[in-house]
Amino acid sequence: MHIPNPHQAKAPRHARCRTLTNRLAALGLGLMASLALPAMAQGWRVGVGMSDLTGEAAEVGMMGYAELSQKTSGIHQRLRARAFIVDDPRTQRAAVVVVTDTGLVTQAVHQAVMARLAARYGERYTARNVMITATHTHAGPGGYSHYALYNITVLGFQQRTFQAIVDGIVEAIEQAHARLAPGEVRLNQGELHNASRNRSPLAFRLNAAEDRAHFPQEIDPLMTVLGFRQGGRDIGALSFFGTHGTSMTNRNTLISGDNKGYAAWHWEHEVEGVRHRHDAAPFVAGFAQTNPGDLSPNLNLRPGSGPTDDEFENTRLIGLRQADKARLLSRQASELLGGDIDFRMRYVDMSRVQVSGAYTPDGRPATTCPAALGSSFAAGSTEDGPGPGIAKEGQSNPFLTAVGGLVFWPTHSLRACHGVKEVVIPVGEMKPYPWTPEVLPIQILKIGSMVLAGLPAEPTMMSGWRIRRQIAQTLGMDTRRVIVVGYSNAYTQYVTTPEEYSLQDYEGGSTLFGPATLPAYMQEFDRLAQDLASGRPTVSTLSPRDLSCCQLNFQTGVVFDTPGLGRSFGQAVQQPDAQYQTGQTVRVQFQTGHPKNNLRRNGTFVEVQRDTPQGWVTVADDSDWATRYHWRRTFGAESVAEITWAIPPGTPVGSYRIVHHGDARSLLGKVTPFRGTSGSFQVVATR
Repeated sequence: MHIPNPHQAKAPRHARCRTLTNRLAALGLGLMASLALPAMAQGWRVGVGMSDLTGEAAEVGMMGYAELSQKTSGIHQRLRARAFIVDDPRTQRAAVVVVTDTGLVTQAVHQAVMARLAARYGERYTARNVMITATHTHAGPGGYSHYALYNITVLGFQQRTFQAIVDGIVEAIEQAHARLAPGEVRLNQGELHNASRNRSPLAFRLNAAEDRAHFPQEIDPLMTVLGFRQGGRDIGALSFFGTHGTSMTNRNTLISGDNKGYAAWHWEHEVEGVRHRHDAAPFVAGFAQTNPGDLSPNLNLRPGSGPTDDEFENTRLIGLRQADKARLLSRQASELLGGDIDFRMRYVDMSRVQVSGAYTPDGRPATTCPAALGSSFAAGSTEDGPGPGIAKEGQSNPFLTAVGGLVFWPTHSLRACHGVKEVVIPVGEMKPYPWTPEVLPIQILKIGSMVLAGLPAEPTMMSGWRIRRQIAQTLGMDTRRVIVVGYSNAYTQYVTTPEEYSLQDYEGGSTLFGPATLPAYMQEFDRLAQDLASGRPTVSTLSPRDLSCCQLNFQTGVVFDTPGLGRSFGQAVQQPDAQYQTGQTVRVQFQTGHPKNNLRRNGTFVEVQRDTPQGWVTVADDSDWATRYHWRRTFGAESVAEITWAIPPGTPVGSYRIVHHGDARSLLGKVTPFRGTSGSFQVVATR
């Protein structure tokens, strides 16, 4: 069924003829693919992989809220990269999707990963067929961009966090590649209605009534799950659903994958029994975003509120709702994906796109603008992470605009191009380099009868809908079979519809390239879809700049560590009580060194061990929901690690202990690992 596009009728006649020709060609290709579906489905190979990408766990600014005081101080749950590969040996084409527990996928990370893949695999995995997308957690360390806007509140570029992210992504792809074997992908879709809420309803209601009718609850409830199987056994699942990674507030300083990170951990660990540090071929559950730009997990539309008023419990509940729905859809998935695997990608300079009237609401040609942020950007999202209080969403702020004009000197032509936006920071006109990237990757992956559109920004649900509709029309597909995957391959703030932009809520003020941003993306994705439908290659003549040479870091490094007077590294300075019941929390403190000395990636700072006839066995580490590793500086170079374990229901009675792994730096720079062990304690039956 084709959904009519009221804007398409405004296209010039030659454009309408071209579109009709492409649709007929696409329908023919689709018919051929559907006839060949059973045979084609048997020819695929699939593989999944996972690796740790947790960065610096202390004294690094966190990415997402732009809150200067929010610096990492430990780990609640480790962050991971999860890779999924679908490969057709007959055509030598593969599609790769990597979901990262990060706030963003920066262009710097994308460039570094592509260079590593080229060195290892040549032309097999490239920017054309590898999509790297972020869960958008706001509870991870930042500083991994080469563009100033995303490093300012982190005090510069953090090389070790950057490297951890790149290494984790590459390792996940390598594992998925090593596990490639004949298999299948099964598709199912459903709706989840209690894990998101529209945080900008007034802007949403400015869209055309016929478009709003697709979202009667003013949310996008669509969840899509791809189940990966080998030899009749489930090896992984890739879920797409839109809700912000903001269940954890800007008061939190522990590293966390937020609600999607919990969803993945729950399915992998609690359901499938995965032990992340030990399993060589684990079940992999990826929870990717779609178009959540105006969708909040804070159901009461206040930071840290909804379903409860506890941010940790909200993270768990919103994550659990996604995991439960995805598992249900996966179990019930009966449709076997088949057909061809294909892909198209082009770099586009989004600061200067000439947009045809075929893609604008009023049918008039338009032009995008050099990137700029408006005064409502400074307001932040009042529902998820409000700004410093100097601006309010949707309200004019002449003072802030005047200050921006005095400090940053935005040009008259830039102000005019951005229309109703009160330009405060002209990030695209900053010297010597823009503060945000403008040459951006636009990507389409076709996996049988599913199409994934990789967007380097966070679209509102209506923006995502219009891109999906445009691609679906050109390819002759059902719109539900096209998924816009935000936060992919680069990052440039928000994408709103022109109607939403006119209100200048937070999302509109953060739409970098002006009111024609969405129409430009619609046009560029349509060009890729036309190439895909006709089978012609996509030509990309641009490439993003490489700024790896020019990074600054103002973050103080570790000079040295010293234990307290009369103490040694690893010494337990607070012991556990003698016994606990399930539901109670064990609390232990150790003399420690700085976590920056060794990130312990694919390792742990924490182990909870149980005494068994075979010796002490690890039952939890710093990946687990029940543990928290909190680092704090006590005096000068002295520091303490506080480790807590909330004993889960069902924990067997017996003798337990807490083990801390750390590393200390000497004055000469030598880093030495150490291990500390608490006294044992008993877990007893609940009375």
